[in-house]
Amino acid sequence: MHELTRSIVVPAPPARVWALIGDFAALGDWVPGVPSPRIEEREDPNEPGAVRVFTVDGEDVAHERLLVHDAAHRFYTYTVLDLPLPITGYHATLAVRQHPGGSEVVWSATYEGADDVVPQVEAGIGDATFASGLTALKARLS
Repeated sequence: MHELTRSIVVPAPPARVWALIGDFAALGDWVPGVPSPRIEEREDPNEPGAVRVFTVDGEDVAHERLLVHDAAHRFYTYTVLDLPLPITGYHATLAVRQHPGGSEVVWSATYEGADDVVPQVEAGIGDATFASGLTALKARLS
């Protein structure tokens, strides 16, 4: 089992941060380069079982299923249904925690895969999505 984690401290209270990022359908609103998804399989995007579908140039490129959404504890967990990398068992969590500097936002994932794929996951998901999204979030809320 491999783990991937990126985090950042944002100078805003947790409730304000969660209001921006806590909606499973809102990823395209704050992560650069990520299109706004459509939600399938549930009417409420924050109901477990909802699937967010990202479309680029009219083609569906990613499907992610919400597993847990806990607004009271400010986190949600999801799985990606069609990863372009040779990994399995991918589960990611986006969480907002109280921090002396405002809020700590932690985006983490676990997955199974060969050791030689870890650098691809770290760069493609960890840096290109998680870190860039968190950096943009901090800039927006600073």
